[in-house]
Amino acid sequence: MEVLHPCCCGLDVHQKTVVACVRRVGARGKVATETRTFRTMTDEILALGDWLRECGVTHVAMESTAVYPARPPARPRCAGRGGGLEADLQRAGGGL
Repeated sequence: MEVLHPCCCGLDVHQKTVVACVRRVGARGKVATETRTFRTMTDEILALGDWLRECGVTHVAMESTAVYPARPPARPRCAGRGGGLEADLQRAGGGL
């Protein structure tokens, strides 16, 4: 199977927490996974963005059952700190 994104993250967004799971494919093809939970307060969202950059994450997928505006608050805070983490928000499923 072809690896499309060697370092990516999945976010599960809840009202009070965000659970982030980073998966990295090493040079020999071994997959490493690390999961952390962050509160939805500004300082924790900034820490989440810092951690994703430290891990070398290039792509993030977000899952939530809630409806979010076109520019959720976490996007500019997390992506706006600099350092190559960009947000490209797209809706999967088309039901929103």
